[in-house]
Amino acid sequence: MTHTNITSFRKDIYNLLEQTIKYNEPINITTKNGNAIVLSEEDYNNIMETLYISSIPNLKNELIKRSSDTNSNYMDESGVEW
Repeated sequence: MTHTNITSFRKDIYNLLEQTIKYNEPINITTKNGNAIVLSEEDYNNIMETLYISSIPNLKNELIKRSSDTNSNYMDESGVEW
């Protein structure tokens, strides 16, 4: 994570944002009134998706259970009508 203050952020906003977008490197901006975090759109979307998936009851337990299933529990792709 890149750390900067608001004055430095204003001076170099273009380069800092390009770095955030290109490398998914968050920016922590400090101000007198608190801090703010800048994320790439990709990182933001990933966080939102993770929160959504985490909100589905019992999904985590079901995924863990299914990950240990053997292949015999699944139908071959050729047996599916598309």
